Amino acid sequence: MTDITDSFRWVGVELRHLVALKTVADEGSLAAAARRLGYSQPAVSQQLATLERLVGSRLVERRAGGREVSLTEAGRRVLRHGDAMLARAQAADAELRALQEGTLGMLRLGTIPSIGARIVPQLLRRYAERVPQVDVQLVEDAWDERLLARIETGEFELTFGFPPLRDGPFDCVELLRDPYVLLVAAVSARAAVKRPLALRRLEDLPLIVCSQSAAADAFCQAHGIAAQVRYRIDDNETLVGLAAAGLGAALLPRLAVDPTRRDVVQVELATKPPPRIIALAWHRDREQTEPARALVEVAQQVCAEL
Repeated sequence: MTDITDSFRWVGVELRHLVALKTVADEGSLAAAARRLGYSQPAVSQQLATLERLVGSRLVERRAGGREVSLTEAGRRVLRHGDAMLARAQAADAELRALQEGTLGMLRLGTIPSIGARIVPQLLRRYAERVPQVDVQLVEDAWDERLLARIETGEFELTFGFPPLRDGPFDCVELLRDPYVLLVAAVSARAAVKRPLALRRLEDLPLIVCSQSAAADAFCQAHGIAAQVRYRIDDNETLVGLAAAGLGAALLPRLAVDPTRRDVVQVELATKPPPRIIALAWHRDREQTEPARALVEVAQQVCAEL
């Protein structure tokens, strides 16, 4: 049998070589990369030269003046694979640290505000009843891509996300489909109309949408609607509050709305937008612990009841 070292040029590539390439790409210069890494500039140059020799391609080129550098096409391709290798190494390190430090009884969960208010409280209550010895730490972020990045590097065991997930080493399970609703002030004339609202009437309504999602814009564009978006808001409570004040109609996922509010009314649309899909994701290459599997099961039960 042929030895893998006879044909596999990457067998000598080390993580420090990839770290040097990534840092140079991030900083745009050898000097800045050296400062960030705490190396001398010649040391960074040597790391890159070794990597170029191992992979058989030129990876960086100097720009005019010689101070700035950029990646070649080969460099960009090596970095794309290198990023995945570094993330995998970070995930392995996080798993071993948890084992060494005895923190396997702790589970880190990423969540998103519009999900957290309706799903997470019930999820944590039931999970504590089922697995009382595990402490669940929550980390909230408005963007699921940032949470997924932390799954990739091993910082979290699980996170909520919205399929299709960004490229990466992720597996997920769909929990529920969250329909979009149109909200208007309870005292508005539109609230008294009982028949479904034709889509063309959306052009007459000033809309309030979430700035963190393009779903409302995509829906209107798909149906040829020239939407009049008055406000793009990060916070869902503010978004619903503007609608309640009669400043426009809010188009947002149902779970983002407090069901006890009486100052807004849902108006049915004749054609409904595609629902927001909510999933729970994890690192496919990292061994999933029993506590993590239990949390997935509890999340499925909670969401099945919503």
